Amino acid sequence: MAEVAPRQQIDVFVIGSGPAGQKAAIQAAKAGRSVVLCEQLREIGGACVQFGTIPSKTLRERALDRARARALLDHGNPTVRPVTGINIAELIGETDELLRRHDEYMRRQLLRNGIELAHGRAAFESADQLSVRGVDGTLTRYQCDAVIIATGSAPRTPPNVAVDHEHIYDSDSILSIGYLPQTMLVLGGGVIACEYASIFALLGVEVIQIDRFPMPLGFLDAELSAQFRLAFEQNGGRFIGPVELTEVRVLEPGRVVAELADGRTIEAEKAFCALGRESQVKGLALDQAGLATDERGLIPVTEEGRTLVPQIFAAGDVVGPPSLASTSMQQGRRAARALLDMDPGDRWTLTPIGIYAVPELGSIGLTEVQARTAGNEVVVGLARFDEIARGLINGMDAGILKLVADTEGRLLGAHVAGGPATELVHLAQLALLQDATVDLFVDHVFNFPTYAEAYRVAALDVLAQLKNR
Repeated sequence: MAEVAPRQQIDVFVIGSGPAGQKAAIQAAKAGRSVVLCEQLREIGGACVQFGTIPSKTLRERALDRARARALLDHGNPTVRPVTGINIAELIGETDELLRRHDEYMRRQLLRNGIELAHGRAAFESADQLSVRGVDGTLTRYQCDAVIIATGSAPRTPPNVAVDHEHIYDSDSILSIGYLPQTMLVLGGGVIACEYASIFALLGVEVIQIDRFPMPLGFLDAELSAQFRLAFEQNGGRFIGPVELTEVRVLEPGRVVAELADGRTIEAEKAFCALGRESQVKGLALDQAGLATDERGLIPVTEEGRTLVPQIFAAGDVVGPPSLASTSMQQGRRAARALLDMDPGDRWTLTPIGIYAVPELGSIGLTEVQARTAGNEVVVGLARFDEIARGLINGMDAGILKLVADTEGRLLGAHVAGGPATELVHLAQLALLQDATVDLFVDHVFNFPTYAEAYRVAALDVLAQLKNR
């Protein structure tokens, strides 16, 4: 018989050790509360650390490093182009080592804050009582003043896609791929699909990306979507859309076929399915706590993360979009502060988007179309990285920075493709928070040479147009 430990009394029980759960636990612990952080996996960090954000971005950086090095050896310039003959197992091995080190860091951080880590499957017995079933069968029960659900999400597998994690992968299994195939199908045109599609294209794989929308990353400003597609196709990729998938299945080892609704069939050695994610609530016994998910499978919450049950909160992917690691961290902190009757802080209204594809993409504020739809008369300023000294020096000159402003010069949005786009976008974030005009970027000094100078170039473009109106 499995051992049943006595019920433990704690202040805050957090389910899930991803970005939302970690930050919620640390916030509550720093406020002097006793905290248990429950994670069903042996490792901590959730999908973000183990399967998603950290490993995919690490793979991208390692692939770019080798592509640049190969280009320098072959041609004497750092321009990034596809490379072949790279050992994918070696790259993934480097990713594994980084994950091991990151896991050690996170454990030290939890220990330093006095947080108890429980490994096992958590389930509600009531709104304030939970049990954790350990891998050894041991059952531990907790009496809690408050609970934060941060169980994240998992890849969504449509019934017409036969994901087997050997020939057809999802985002949790793609890094278990043992070799680089000659050809690969990528299903979907969202962030995860485009990141991996562009990485594998950079590594010399012939990638065919299939989506039901006409452009990849169609939610971005049209200039950014076009920049991504151009770079992807220059690296040998191919985008097919809009088209509906009828079925994707394995014909035999080394042969995966996608049947399209228009009658076409496309074959490749491997396939990667990135057709969305769904919240992970299975096994939590939410009904025992008086909770239920909505029609999208999400847990409904207020802006502070409070559910219909006052002492239970939820944060991260389990509550829905934007489903970014950065926003999940903030949601976790806000939920912890709210349950402790602390000021949760202002609700953020300007969330930057960072996409770690090849090229890197960053976006904040209104797109040009959104600004015009909102009734603004719009002026667009553009800077090209082939006119920026740092872009020429780094061999990363295929990119743009676009500013969207109104006729008073007030900044409405900023969109960057290429270079360190996910870093650059934060300058625009600060300007938007101050309701600044583009003069801000002209009146202040930027280091030379930097990509940040592109802000001045784009701002001067806006001001020149305004002057000539």
